[in-house]
Amino acid sequence: MDSTTAVIALSLGVLALLLTFMCVRGARKYLTSRRWTELAWSTGLAFAAAAMAIEASVYVGYSSSLLFEGYLFASAAIVGVLSLGATKVLHNHRIEIGYAAYTIVACAVVGVVCFLTPLSASNMVTNRIITGDPTTIVIVSSFVTIPATVVLLSASVIALRRSWRWQTLLMIAGALTLGTGGFLYIASFPVLLYYAEFIGIIFLFFGLISLPQAIPDRAAAPTGLVVQ
Repeated sequence: MDSTTAVIALSLGVLALLLTFMCVRGARKYLTSRRWTELAWSTGLAFAAAAMAIEASVYVGYSSSLLFEGYLFASAAIVGVLSLGATKVLHNHRIEIGYAAYTIVACAVVGVVCFLTPLSASNMVTNRIITGDPTTIVIVSSFVTIPATVVLLSASVIALRRSWRWQTLLMIAGALTLGTGGFLYIASFPVLLYYAEFIGIIFLFFGLISLPQAIPDRAAAPTGLVVQ
């Protein structure tokens, strides 16, 4: 392994550890507050940490069908689980519960499809980067990623219309950064795809955790109280 490969692999490992730290921190906050949004966000970060750890493993040359299956599942579940808290913007408990149920079922279906699909390094890895994504998994994953993207962007627009706060722009920045990763790969900077994914996830996370605080509760008296 040359020095450049070692440095990149080490950086991916560090990013995985950072995501793990944020996940543990979120889980501890959930144990204190018992708010389901904290649980959803820490779970989303757990998926992100797992995906980043697998990316680091594959980059140094260790891979297996199980790792690829886990990676594809985690990659699809990240945005879906992180988006669960965004429905709080609507102040509609039924929609929150309904969307949460849909996302859980959709993620379960994606998981079954991913772990039943045989995968190998020959059709999954290019230049040490995981790029393969079987058509069947792409189609099934879209039932998680597309609604989640719609929820995130809709929540951003609603939040900005109600109260212009810079925190809500982080969700839009996160979505744009994740999309930029694909262009970086096409432009012959494949490893930057991983860094773009990390930055995008961080933007989404901090945008989401600030979202409830950025939107005034309609039921609150005009005293400046906000939803916690």
